[in-house]
Amino acid sequence: MIGFRVKTIREEKKMSISELSAKSGVAKSYISSLERNLQKNPTILVLEKIAEILCIKVDALLNDEAEKGMDKEWMEIMQDVMESGISKEEMREFIQFRIDLLKD
Repeated sequence: MIGFRVKTIREEKKMSISELSAKSGVAKSYISSLERNLQKNPTILVLEKIAEILCIKVDALLNDEAEKGMDKEWMEIMQDVMESGISKEEMREFIQFRIDLLKD
């Protein structure tokens, strides 16, 4: 069922197999086999790579009941931020700056 979850979440995010493959570094044929349940035992490393690109926890791929992460609107915002070239550190600094402003 891991493959079904990968496919469902990937499609919810309107991402192609090719795009997921390019961003995760996991072969397109492997993702396709996984989604079709031909590959049933992916390594944790593969799951981590896929989960990172889908912005979810590995648990969401392993367990139906696991929280699948942020809602769609937050995911779109974070995707825009990532595509803008802002580094994680710059994003953290911005968030901290906003928090500090709210404290004053």
